[in-house]
Amino acid sequence: MSFERSSQNSIYMSGDYLEKNPDWHVQDSLWKSKQIIQLLNRNEISPESIAEVGCGAGEILLQLSNMFPKASCVGYEISPDAFKLALNRSNERLRFVNESHLNDDLRYQVLLLIDVFEHVDDYLGFLRTIKQKSELQVFHIPLDISVQSILRNGMMKMRNNAGHLHYFSATTAIATLEYCGFTVLDHFFTKNFEGLPGGSWKAKLMKFPRKILFAVSPRLTVMLFGGCSLIVLTE
Repeated sequence: MSFERSSQNSIYMSGDYLEKNPDWHVQDSLWKSKQIIQLLNRNEISPESIAEVGCGAGEILLQLSNMFPKASCVGYEISPDAFKLALNRSNERLRFVNESHLNDDLRYQVLLLIDVFEHVDDYLGFLRTIKQKSELQVFHIPLDISVQSILRNGMMKMRNNAGHLHYFSATTAIATLEYCGFTVLDHFFTKNFEGLPGGSWKAKLMKFPRKILFAVSPRLTVMLFGGCSLIVLTE
């Protein structure tokens, strides 16, 4: 059985997710790839092999393959809709597989899980399988829990529109990874409110106060107003 998005496979297989997200979040991929590159560079990591579980349309891997020309890259994606989009980005150093990462016994230097395990039914079992597949792991984790999101029922919006089944704060995200046996090497907040394109008028209205408060206290900003994710390097 594949752990990947297991309880909601139907929305990824039936076309429902594609209907709600027609570009499969490609518009966010350049910004996300920059966060990954920043994390790897500041830890002096120049990988020779990179894999991504739940790679979607493959744009993040394409950006990383351009940044690290010596790296071989593999993207795993169970959705046929996303896989079709990813195939357009394949080349001699970048390939995509329309199946679970569990279906092979390959091991990689760096494994990417970018906005993935919040979609997975048995996310703890899923994370434990990931631990065996690579030397290092990079997680990008949406931080859906904030005072504002609780007051505005924002977590249900993420459930209905983005398919999130689990919701994290920075503290619970780190605790979850450590509970599953990972050692956290580095992490920082990524400022969705500042870097991602689009957003509602309410999000745009909150951009300036978030920016001001973030300069004073990043953690307090995230706890009160959200608008950030957490990127984490583990081994």
